[in-house]
Amino acid sequence: QVQLVESGGGLVQAGGSLRLSCAASGSISSGNGMGWYRQAPGKQRELVARITTGGNTNYADSVKGRFTISRDYGKNMVFLQMTSLKPEDTSVYYCEAWDWGSSIYWGQGTQVTVSS
Repeated sequence: QVQLVESGGGLVQAGGSLRLSCAASGSISSGNGMGWYRQAPGKQRELVARITTGGNTNYADSVKGRFTISRDYGKNMVFLQMTSLKPEDTSVYYCEAWDWGSSIYWGQGTQVTVSS
């Protein structure tokens, strides 16, 4: 059974930091790319960051310089370090596993709320 389980969301003041974690199990392995998306109420889900099997990363322009994606291949986990958080970062954040550029599995999401 494939699972992606996120943790680390919560309420933080603007300017603060949070670290999201995602634990992958089942057929998801270091051979898959991993990523983070987010979805705010009334908006479409949008890419936040992705990391390839080789460790290459890409970020949405809105989070460049503030967020960092990383992964622990041994533990099959992916992380999103978020700093200098803004109220507009408030969203449900979803962990993603992808292959050949396409999303194949999703986590259940974790809420991040940034107060002004």
